[in-house]
Amino acid sequence: MLVMAIALASCHSNEANYRAAYEKARERVVERMPEGLDEETYALIRAEQDRNIEVVNGDSVMIVRKFCNLTDEKSNIAKRYNVVVAQFKQIFNAKSMRDRLHKEHGYPSYLLFDSREAVYYVIVKAFDEKDVAVAFLKDLEKNNQITVLIPKLWILEKL
Repeated sequence: MLVMAIALASCHSNEANYRAAYEKARERVVERMPEGLDEETYALIRAEQDRNIEVVNGDSVMIVRKFCNLTDEKSNIAKRYNVVVAQFKQIFNAKSMRDRLHKEHGYPSYLLFDSREAVYYVIVKAFDEKDVAVAFLKDLEKNNQITVLIPKLWILEKL
């Protein structure tokens, strides 16, 4: 009877189990958070970005409109619709990711800098037309060809 009581007591969820599950979920969020941001700021940024969902040719995709500056020397590489695969506070990390995309995968990647948020966006490829950018993004998601350092791929519409 004593063994049965202990077994039943150990099966019940308790505060420690809930706390452990919460901490594990929180760690996953923090791992995806760009460097240099606190959790509250990151949550606000994600909430704002999630409001920018558009449907293009039947696909839902996040398109964020921003004023950004090209940090690379080639002024003609940036186009209106830019597929974002990572974002960093430090230019060194952004350049490292950009160079890896170019070297290992052959993408004409480059960096855009948002001076309002002080964030460098790593762009894997850019397009003049929205529907072509969305098709590329969806193909990239489906084939999982590269390491993506953000929770969800999105398109930066350069203003």
